[in-house]
Amino acid sequence: MTEHTYGTAAPTASDTPTLASDPGLFTPNPGAAPMWRMVAAQAGMELRVMLRHGEQFLLTMVIPVLLLVGLSLTDVLNVGEGPRVDTLAPGILALAVMSTSFTGLAIGTGFERRYGVLKRLGATPLSRFGLLAAKTLAVLAVQTIQITVLTVVALFLGWSPALSLTGVLSAVALVLLATAAFSSLALLMAGTLRAEATLAGANLVYVLMLGLGGVLFPTTGFPAVMERAVSVLPITALASGLRDVLSHGAAPGVGVFAVLAVWTVVGGLAASRLFRWE
Repeated sequence: MTEHTYGTAAPTASDTPTLASDPGLFTPNPGAAPMWRMVAAQAGMELRVMLRHGEQFLLTMVIPVLLLVGLSLTDVLNVGEGPRVDTLAPGILALAVMSTSFTGLAIGTGFERRYGVLKRLGATPLSRFGLLAAKTLAVLAVQTIQITVLTVVALFLGWSPALSLTGVLSAVALVLLATAAFSSLALLMAGTLRAEATLAGANLVYVLMLGLGGVLFPTTGFPAVMERAVSVLPITALASGLRDVLSHGAAPGVGVFAVLAVWTVVGGLAASRLFRWE
């Protein structure tokens, strides 16, 4: 009986890779992953943490939606003339941006600093720039979800925004600049105060800006002195700018961008100098 062999032939000694034929075969090649890959991985983790955190989910999703629906369907608050949702929607969008890029980021970073998470991340190949870039990407991802959900809810309630290509670009520019301003202020607070103080301070600012920042109604009804005082707040600039674009179809004034730019520069410089990682 003839013996048959199935499959390929066994490799011979000449077919086996050697150090001479492949110098890198047995040579260790330690090193960090490319920066973009590290930032993407960290941003994914930051996003999952933000979405799983109950308090942050309440601030970023539940409260803005409840305010938009409740105040649009009832007249418990005088929001001015015209359809209520048309007045409320831009301000609620501004509140959602602040809740993620300021309140949520400040609280999350403050407790990461307290528990030593930032210190441990500092021992990894991920640089401080990479960590901040990852946090920024996670914030922008959450804001994209927020804006999408709130826009769908507002449209369902009868919102008819005055949109144009220029208006959309202006709104995107406002959101990005406001995100930079709020994020720098959040990191300044989280990097200089204790976690408990950051928690209390961020929530207090959230409540105050909800009532005084032109979120629920334009600040034109305030006394003149008070109106001038609150006009320099970043939330007021964002809310009024979005209201000009989305409700009136007008381009936001230069002063709106100037206020947000000043807060971005001042907050960023202060955070870079005063932020403590431990």
